[in-house]
Amino acid sequence: MFNEYEDLSFEEQLQLSESLIIRRYNQQMFLRRNARLLQQELELEAELLEENPELAQTIYTLNMQEIQSNQRGVQNVLGSQESASKEQSVWSKFFLGLGG
Repeated sequence: MFNEYEDLSFEEQLQLSESLIIRRYNQQMFLRRNARLLQQELELEAELLEENPELAQTIYTLNMQEIQSNQRGVQNVLGSQESASKEQSVWSKFFLGLGG
């Protein structure tokens, strides 16, 4: 197996390994802390929604509006692609070398 660090001295390899271990440990601690914060946020959100059904309904309505808006946006994009291909096919009838 090729070792990309084989030109390094033992001490340099050891320092590199140590720094990689420290970096991975710090990443794991960061991820664990973020997971705990997200869990706390979800619990707080659930508590707020449970205590306030009007807020829950408002959030639901806003989410549904956003979903519908996104769907309309996708349909508009797909529709514009379809009309562009229809345009291209119409033009190709008049100009034979023009795509289509």
